[in-house]
Amino acid sequence: MSADSRALRPIPLALSLATFLAIGYLACLALALIVPDRGLHAPWLQFFVGFNWTWLGFAIGLVESLVYGFIAGVVFAPIYNFFNDR
Repeated sequence: MSADSRALRPIPLALSLATFLAIGYLACLALALIVPDRGLHAPWLQFFVGFNWTWLGFAIGLVESLVYGFIAGVVFAPIYNFFNDR
């Protein structure tokens, strides 16, 4: 197997991570609605700027989770490919 065939492509990885984080975000919000007031909101307020318990806050958090996942994939793939070539 050549190094090129094992290389990660940044955009597919970024889209995969963005989707994964968005699904995780929505699952955690669903859990917070099912089991209210367990302190689950504290991380959202810390990591998602502009998040609050409104429809706009949910949308802002969803967009931010998509952006964070996309950035993570775009940054991780070239780093992986750099060290994979060595």
